[in-house]
Amino acid sequence: MFTGLILEKGKILRIKYMGQTIKLTCQASRQLLEDYQIGDSMAINGVCLTAVEKANQQFTVDIMPETFQRTTFSRLKINDEVNLERALPYNGRLEGHLVAGHVDGVTRLREKIVQENALVLTFDLPKEFQGEIISQGSIAINGVSLTVTQVVATNFSISLIPHSRKQTNLGELMRGEYVNFETDMLGKYVKAQLSISKSIEWKELN
Repeated sequence: MFTGLILEKGKILRIKYMGQTIKLTCQASRQLLEDYQIGDSMAINGVCLTAVEKANQQFTVDIMPETFQRTTFSRLKINDEVNLERALPYNGRLEGHLVAGHVDGVTRLREKIVQENALVLTFDLPKEFQGEIISQGSIAINGVSLTVTQVVATNFSISLIPHSRKQTNLGELMRGEYVNFETDMLGKYVKAQLSISKSIEWKELN
């Protein structure tokens, strides 16, 4: 489990493709990896992955076909910056929101506007996720815990403060670029229960 509070930006060092399987090596600081061990979790751009190798300032993870198909990892390039977050310890502070690291899919940046000290990013809203993204609700974009500022039929917006622009890779996004997103898990459960209730009601009426 994660909080969506990014600890630092890492850099992609190596990418080894084997069909839709990837062995990915990422650079990180000694401080972040000080007690990080093989088998530990790390969220890379919001995706929970397990370390299979570790050196002083780098670690390697395996990416399976399901993750390849569902995330932006198929688009990664050497030297790309990625957001990194260690898993939340049970005695740790929850200062963002509960992020599982199980990415729902990818979405495209359609607009980027500066409003005083805020950078407003607007993304496409895939039809199948309508109802899971609400105004003033939580969402994780590339692993960053954010508050949704506006939702309309086909898109949603978030705002970045200067700290978030500097600490994450979201401030450098270009129009048309794709990101990973994970909707709020509480919203998913509510949506699922409503769907089940409607299905039961329909069966009873028929």
